Amino acid sequence: MSILEIRHIEKAFGELQVLKDISLSVTDGEILSIIGPSGSGKSTLLRCATMLETMDQGEICYQGKKAVWTDGGKLCWAPKKELKEIRSLYGLVFQNFNLFPHYSVMKNITDAPIHVQKRNRDEVMSEARELLKKMGLEDKADAYPCQLSGGQCQRVAIARALALNPQILFFDEPTSALDPELTGEVLKVIRSLADLNIAMVIVTHEMAFARDISDRVIFMADGVIVEEGTPEEVFASGNERTQSFLGRYGNILK
Repeated sequence: MSILEIRHIEKAFGELQVLKDISLSVTDGEILSIIGPSGSGKSTLLRCATMLETMDQGEICYQGKKAVWTDGGKLCWAPKKELKEIRSLYGLVFQNFNLFPHYSVMKNITDAPIHVQKRNRDEVMSEARELLKKMGLEDKADAYPCQLSGGQCQRVAIARALALNPQILFFDEPTSALDPELTGEVLKVIRSLADLNIAMVIVTHEMAFARDISDRVIFMADGVIVEEGTPEEVFASGNERTQSFLGRYGNILK
């Protein structure tokens, strides 16, 4: 079953058309990587999918329920209660972590499940400790973001997203703010999530990672989907635009 359906999305910033008639779907447990040059619309697509950005045209459905759509050029939203349920289906991990600096690691992870989802505090705390263990951060529960490395902050951000028990996780270039050593550490954690059977949509410039982890890869350029398929299909593609982009990563992909 499709957990996410995006149909004919369009988005412009002033005169600049950033997304041009984009459609895609993500099924339960599927790992989809979105690759492409900077400025191709990848992050804007993720922001529209998670309703952080308002699209100009199109339709977004989660588990068959319409979240936002256009009717006669007018934007329509699902009722407030339904929209809240839809938002609870996904988590988002940003490039720059977006942790609350004045909250401890544990409070960053547990605050939304306790206060937004109204879940049992003891149960949430127990799950958070397990997540910190999975992230290799069990000794950092009482630390604050300013006391952590970039890689540790990103792992806390991943734990925070997982604490909401989402069915789909969005990653917006989760390693772009990190140096190469910390990048490897975060990619290893994301790889380890594959066994949780959570659908993932990953916008990334890490080509070898995208090739190795994905069930499906989308290559975007100039606001359109140029190509999509299995990693084998996309990375061995004869498409000139795709090959021109992937050629820059030749050594990494050998």
